Amino acid sequence: MATAIQWIRSLIFMIVIYTWMLILGIVFAPYALFTKRGALQACKTYARSTMWMASWMVGIRCEVRGNVPVDEVVIGAKHQSFLDIMMIFNAVPHGKFIMKKELLWTPIIGLYARRLGCIPVDRGKKGVAVAKMVKDVAKEFSEPGQLVIYPQGTRVAPGVQRPYKVGTAVLYEGLGFPCVPVATNAGVFWPRTGVMRKPGLAIVDFLDPIEPGVEKTAFLGRLEEVIETRSDALMREVGFDPDAVH
Repeated sequence: MATAIQWIRSLIFMIVIYTWMLILGIVFAPYALFTKRGALQACKTYARSTMWMASWMVGIRCEVRGNVPVDEVVIGAKHQSFLDIMMIFNAVPHGKFIMKKELLWTPIIGLYARRLGCIPVDRGKKGVAVAKMVKDVAKEFSEPGQLVIYPQGTRVAPGVQRPYKVGTAVLYEGLGFPCVPVATNAGVFWPRTGVMRKPGLAIVDFLDPIEPGVEKTAFLGRLEEVIETRSDALMREVGFDPDAVH
């Protein structure tokens, strides 16, 4: 019975937050079209309000740990859930994301992604996509911000292993900025698929930065080690054993 009730609460929550996204998107659209500040305020409002609703509608509490970067950096983040996107975006002053280009044609999301300075990538074109991504990022960084990239390229369920791609290392080397690794356990409570949302403590943890100058292969190995080790620890902290999935 408790599981059924939680599923119903989760369904209501999902309907509410996507309806709220549409309402906010329309209300802020005139402001966002004329200024990036409008787009930033709209997205911050959505992230904060959605996390607040998650706390009392489905019992997911959100916690940010570590030193949140405020300068120009590359953020290499573990990606398990839509929730970790919102938590990172709400924490940093001006986040912009590397995202698959198809999202730019999504109603509401596409408009705001463009205005925030998010960088689209054609994931089907490998080397060409990486080269274009570096060029687009260099152009976009005429304005300060924190560039968020997911080294595994997509959402990965808790405990599932997936390789880290070279794009993050190329950006790190090409931009010359520090890279801040971010670990999370958000997917334990807000999974990548399905309706069910489980109560508990979702955490994103900003780890010690990797300063510029590390060779690409060594950088990527170090990034993977620190993110995966810390993410596994955060999952164990809330009672989920990632080793049971491997």
